[in-house]
Amino acid sequence: GFHSRMVITGDITQIDLPNNVISGLSEALKVTHFIKDKVSQIYFDDKDVVRHPLVQKIVNAYERTKKSIDSSE
Repeated sequence: GFHSRMVITGDITQIDLPNNVISGLSEALKVTHFIKDKVSQIYFDDKDVVRHPLVQKIVNAYERTKKSIDSSE
């Protein structure tokens, strides 16, 4: 209804769908990207991890591996 708010959370780095299946989260991010006056998208990175420092190192390791794989394709 009017004056309602909606929050959708997710982590696109944790999508485990087969390659030929489109993620609803990824699709929603693309579709709503240009609706700047009503939709906000907030992205977090490794600096936003507030858990144990080891968790931050693991997040960084996964990111480096993904970038390495993406650049070799």
